[in-house]
Amino acid sequence: MNKNIIYIGIAVLAGLLGGYFIFGNNNSTQHNHNSDQEDATTNQMWTCSMHPQIMQTEPGDCPICGMDLIPAGTKTDGLSADQFKMTENAMALANIQTTRVGNLTGVDKNKIILSGKIMENEEANAVQASYFDGRIEQLNVNYKGQEVRKGQRLATIYAPNLVAAQQELITAVSLKESQPILYKAVRNKLKLWKLSDNQINAIESSGKVQENFPVYATVSGTVSEVMSAEGDYVKQGQPILKVSNLSTVWAEFDVYENQIAQFRKGQRINIITTAYPDKKFDGTISFINPVLNAKTRTITIRTNLSNRDHLFKPGMFVTGSVASKNQVTEQLIVPASAVLWTGERSVVYIKANTTEPIFEMREVLLGNATGNTYTILNGLNNGDEIVTNGAFTVDAAAQLQGKKSMMNKEGGKMMTGHEGHLGMQMELSKSFQKDFLPALIPYLQMKEAFVESNVSKVSIFAKTTNKTLKAIKTSNLSEVEKNHLSKSIRVLDNIADNKELEKQRTYFVVLNENIVALISSFTELNTAIYVQKCPMANTNKGAIWISGEKEIRNPYFGDAMLTCGSVINTIK
Repeated sequence: MNKNIIYIGIAVLAGLLGGYFIFGNNNSTQHNHNSDQEDATTNQMWTCSMHPQIMQTEPGDCPICGMDLIPAGTKTDGLSADQFKMTENAMALANIQTTRVGNLTGVDKNKIILSGKIMENEEANAVQASYFDGRIEQLNVNYKGQEVRKGQRLATIYAPNLVAAQQELITAVSLKESQPILYKAVRNKLKLWKLSDNQINAIESSGKVQENFPVYATVSGTVSEVMSAEGDYVKQGQPILKVSNLSTVWAEFDVYENQIAQFRKGQRINIITTAYPDKKFDGTISFINPVLNAKTRTITIRTNLSNRDHLFKPGMFVTGSVASKNQVTEQLIVPASAVLWTGERSVVYIKANTTEPIFEMREVLLGNATGNTYTILNGLNNGDEIVTNGAFTVDAAAQLQGKKSMMNKEGGKMMTGHEGHLGMQMELSKSFQKDFLPALIPYLQMKEAFVESNVSKVSIFAKTTNKTLKAIKTSNLSEVEKNHLSKSIRVLDNIADNKELEKQRTYFVVLNENIVALISSFTELNTAIYVQKCPMANTNKGAIWISGEKEIRNPYFGDAMLTCGSVINTIK
């Protein structure tokens, strides 16, 4: 009996121990597994495939369009502070392409490569002017590019002063013997008006006054500008035509500050043109500009080229190579599409991981621009993989994740989808709204300037809008509101400073994202404001803008697609 009790006790004990090892381990494993799952869930970020600016820490619906959110990445992926990750889906939708950069091939390391243009030889230019007051009755040479020969009739002018002078000559002829000095004075007066001896003799012999007089070309060349029209009244010395003698032209090249010491007058330069890539032309440096261009940090060098066969056309792109005193550092060449320029600095995005879509912004120093490429002087290494298509999309992803970007040199807070996006409310003070509203007047004028594709007007109204925004007090604003306002100011600076319409429109996309985010929360509007969107703008990713009326006037395409778009929100 005692033995049985002992056996039963041993069996129970063994069962308990076995259960502990089996199920205890299982629970521990399950606990660890659940813990890992919990961490993964905590770190997972969610975004909208149609609105990648939305980033949330949990799944759900997009607050803008209502679509289901999709996984976007995790908060902690072991990346450095400046790196960020994009989803494969986002990269495919934006058609993001990368290219590995390498040294410029086929170029002698002992040569400096320069880019330039063919220009008119200003020393050979001539202005054909009227030598007397009058009205242009006929303009024989009346369009740009027309060939003119010396002695060719340019125009016929009715000249009242010449009518009186001719009458004086006819009278003086009868006094030729008795008053030879008077006679000569009258003839010389007509000569000063560029009448030839033959013309003067014809007036004398006929004894008749001519009302219209021809103007003849004094040089041969090509008309580069027509400065008057038929029916115009011209003063003595007023230009009628500008003529360029293109038998010689200038080739002008930009030289960067750190290369100036390599150049001197009389130095040989080999030239290749885009139009005739198989031909090489030799020249010597005839002029080095003594003044440095403060904006581009370059000087201009020039060579004179013979152009008797008229191969060179003003405006033509050319490439020059000059022997260097020192061995030239290997040059990295990148496509122009890879470079984002803010007006103060140039940036590219490199792919930091060859197997994953991890990117990082890199500031670069640009060298010469040749066609659609830039030479990189500093900031990239041979073999770096850079974004060459979709750079603006990658930059937007960097901004949304709070990383360094084109518009934000230091980086900032990640957007999580709870800030003031379209359709999401912020509580804005009445004083802020009151200070902000005057900026809408020049903003709407700027929008209309975009519709007209008028670069100068866009710059003017951007400056006016910016002046109003900069005057707003920010002491009582939240970080989100300050972020939208400061980014709007930075973008307006870039719009105002830029002279290229397409780049202005690119910045306008970013400006509207921030302006609309603020305006959508306004409660102090006197009239309705319409938020409109063109789905084809911003390289088919869509872009929004604000309008004071329902009628669509597209600022991103102007006349080309004036009515493309729709009203997506009305702020009353």
